[in-house]
Amino acid sequence: MSVVVVTDSSAYLPDELVDGYGIHVVPLYVVLAGRSGREGWDISPADVAGALAVRGQHVSTSRPTPGDFVAAYRRALDEGAERLVSIHLSAELSGTWDAARLAASQVGEHIVTVIDSKSAAMGTGFAVLAAARSAAAGADAAAVAESARSTAAGTRTLFVVDTLEHLRRGGRIGSAATLFGSALAVKPVLHVVDGRVVPLEKVRTSARALNRLVQRVVDAAADGPVSVAVHHLAAEERAERLASEIRARVPSLRELHVSELGAAIGAHVGPGAVGAVVAPFWQDPLDDPLQR
Repeated sequence: MSVVVVTDSSAYLPDELVDGYGIHVVPLYVVLAGRSGREGWDISPADVAGALAVRGQHVSTSRPTPGDFVAAYRRALDEGAERLVSIHLSAELSGTWDAARLAASQVGEHIVTVIDSKSAAMGTGFAVLAAARSAAAGADAAAVAESARSTAAGTRTLFVVDTLEHLRRGGRIGSAATLFGSALAVKPVLHVVDGRVVPLEKVRTSARALNRLVQRVVDAAADGPVSVAVHHLAAEERAERLASEIRARVPSLRELHVSELGAAIGAHVGPGAVGAVVAPFWQDPLDDPLQR
């Protein structure tokens, strides 16, 4: 494969897809209980959920360094890549895209194309997956990058949190903090717009919030075909219930992934969070060996 796709650990792609398409993943860093480690390597979702459940326990995250990206880019090139397409977490939510851009300037911007997904979790991951599938089908770097951009632009990322406190504390809530003000007892349905977390609607119970998530997924899927991911942090039962409802109500569904959020996003949404990502399904499966 002459074009190789690079992303960061906050995309939360299933391991079999990362391995199958040869995607290079650069981890973000997480600090909890005085310990710093790489997301997905040293610190797990369970570590983060456990830390956040302890009153007063603080969890923080930081971007990969430009040097981390330079090392990943050079490793991919040493392994035979001719061009790289590097797709990352929203620049509004993290400095990860900026670190990748700085690294690209060192390796060569004619070699590395860096893309801001303007999303998070599988909102980024589906753009990465579309790019990797395009590369596997033999597309050039420009077409691979366009696959990522068009998929990201057509993707909806929706989620519900038990409390806005983690998002407020981390500075990721955007205008939602003003809108909800003191009404933090509601269960807000949030979404990602232009890379920022903003409120979509508010409901009074967790059950109704889950129902609204399902309806929003149905609306976003329209006539499809679509790919969907369901995410959660320490809420496996709710996530499986959400996934079951989506399977039953979205006839245009072509693939569904269920996964727990890692530390970088989990630290900001908190335990009990559930979400769904709806993306246009990549349209050329006959030329893609992993979809045959």
